[in-house]
Amino acid sequence: MEATSRVIGRRTALLLGALRQLVAPLAGALYLALWIVAESGRWRLLENIEMFSLFAIAIGLAVWMPRTAMGLLLGVGFLQALNLVQPPQETTWATSAAVAYVVFFIGLFARGLTRWLALPVIAVASVTFGWVTAIPTAAWPYKWGTWIGYGDEPRQDAILLSLSAFAIGVLAWLLGIGIGWVLGRIRRDVEKVGADLERADLDLRLAADRARISRDVHDSLAHSLAVIVSQAQGARALDAARPGIAAETLSTVSDVARTALIDVRMLVERIQGDGDDTVPAVAIKDVPDLVQEMRTRGMSIDLSITGQQRVALTEAQQVAVYRIVQESLTNALKHAGTDSRVTVGLEGESTGLSLEVASEGDRPLVEKAGRGIGIDGMKERARLAGGWLRAVHTGHVDGAGRFVVTAFVPAAGFSAVGVQDA
Repeated sequence: MEATSRVIGRRTALLLGALRQLVAPLAGALYLALWIVAESGRWRLLENIEMFSLFAIAIGLAVWMPRTAMGLLLGVGFLQALNLVQPPQETTWATSAAVAYVVFFIGLFARGLTRWLALPVIAVASVTFGWVTAIPTAAWPYKWGTWIGYGDEPRQDAILLSLSAFAIGVLAWLLGIGIGWVLGRIRRDVEKVGADLERADLDLRLAADRARISRDVHDSLAHSLAVIVSQAQGARALDAARPGIAAETLSTVSDVARTALIDVRMLVERIQGDGDDTVPAVAIKDVPDLVQEMRTRGMSIDLSITGQQRVALTEAQQVAVYRIVQESLTNALKHAGTDSRVTVGLEGESTGLSLEVASEGDRPLVEKAGRGIGIDGMKERARLAGGWLRAVHTGHVDGAGRFVVTAFVPAAGFSAVGVQDA
């Protein structure tokens, strides 16, 4: 999710940046091309090219160099008034709409004083446009009045054209400001959504970490406490006949409890952020030691590990396999007793590792006390490792009988095909 929010924010920033940098030059190029096409069949095209180009340059610079663009607009108007640049004609007077395009981009992208300078520029450019379009000169006696069919009031025409041009320019400027406000609002909303996504991602990662730590605490305590209970019960039964056994058993209980305390302390430090998160990881190679430890508690365990070298599992996947075996043996000890019979099989293939732990017995170490989180924790571990797990119990409701855990963890490049029980 964090990656998604960053991608959204990065793409939005790139899109807005590209829009800001390219829209004005593209508009200027399109303006020039359209006017060249529109005037291509008329005899004064070459004289008008200069005017088209200057206006197109002003549009293209409206975002990068807005003050230069506004100065260029005013310069073109003064040059037209001095007859140094082709003035507006009957078919080209609309080229002065370049002023509206420039102030639109300035209202859209410019800030501060530059944005407000557009208003006096609009006013001056509008007056210049009205003058060069409506007032006849010796060089250009035919102006606006002649084009529309009457030429008696050139000054009135100039005033009307100036006011119309000013109104259009102000509207274009306000439209740019309005669209800029909307784009700014969208950008702020996108940033807010990105921040919310990052916070949600952090909360989810914290929740997932808490769940992972909870599973680790459960596995460590459940295994250690089951061993402690087993040893304590055995010591009590043998104390009368063989007093030395009690001392040895209590020593084992002390060692197991101390180890469990260290494990839990490390996990708590991870929760508080004070400990080293690189807790020593267990792996499939540690399964035989785990099995041997459980055998010393009286359990009969047959272990078979084949094809381990043929399967490529990540460190996290190996931890998951170890924890699943550990939880399965702990459950067998608790619910089938110290004389339970267990078979553990791990078979590696190129596609992944198959696991089966089958246990049976009829002397539960602890009374059944409702549904715990052990099986759900194993399923979650298998799911996070990319695989699946199924636990099936056949026997009596008091916990005795046969219990089978099967799981599959896929190797890199393969997917698990199976169904995980709900």
